[in-house]
Amino acid sequence: MTLHQLDDNDDARSIPPLMADAPRSVEFNKLRKRLLRSTRQALDDFAMVKPGEKWLVALSGGKDSYGLLAILLDLQWRGLLPVDLLACNLDQGQPNFPKHVLPDYLSRHGIAHRIEYRDTYSIVTEKVPENATYCALCSRLRRGNLYRIAREEGCSALVLGHHREDILETFFLNLFHGARLAAMPPKLLNDDGDLMVLRPLAYCAEGDLAKFAEAMRFPIIPCDLCGSQDGLQRNAMKEMIAEMERRMPGRKEAMIRALANVRPSHLLDTKLFDFAGL
Repeated sequence: MTLHQLDDNDDARSIPPLMADAPRSVEFNKLRKRLLRSTRQALDDFAMVKPGEKWLVALSGGKDSYGLLAILLDLQWRGLLPVDLLACNLDQGQPNFPKHVLPDYLSRHGIAHRIEYRDTYSIVTEKVPENATYCALCSRLRRGNLYRIAREEGCSALVLGHHREDILETFFLNLFHGARLAAMPPKLLNDDGDLMVLRPLAYCAEGDLAKFAEAMRFPIIPCDLCGSQDGLQRNAMKEMIAEMERRMPGRKEAMIRALANVRPSHLLDTKLFDFAGL
């Protein structure tokens, strides 16, 4: 099936099992196809797919990771994603974490999965000073465990649900607070050189993913169970980008395109361009 066929020949009967109870409205069908097209474009642009591989899809219980899994399963069902998918949730021991939600959801829909328990919450609360946010250390510990699980399961890639706005926020965080031009790469080889980190939602808008999650009635698990919120700096970047989009619609799309249209000779990095050789 080609991308053209995906756009023009899809109808209300073309529904994978996971979406059996999804809305049948024209609006939802357009939203779904928009997310499929954006994801497929990222998969193609960054050469993410090698047929026959196995991917570990990180599932936190938030809207983005649910959306990632559903979109990948949809593409797989259509024959457009020739890889095996294994959903994985890492239960990090946060207080009040509803342990039954994800395994119940995955089992009910017949989705291959692994639920792993590792009490990283105790480590984080011991190491992080009082009144500081847990997110950075928590994320590092989670990533290390997901790498381990991917190796144990024979996976070639860890797949994450970061979307367009995540990439833009990271870019501005690095620009304003790190004094460097860097964002989140859609495809990255890990430090050990044995696993790819993939972000197929790189072109997907956060707003579309939120609408998709609501329409699909995903059983969302909040990200603040531990009482910690994401850093204030990232929240400030999110608000700044949203305000730019309100004032000048289309800026988000222009900025994500700009990150793929870099001209080294028009920047100031002497390690990146041979100014002395001009």
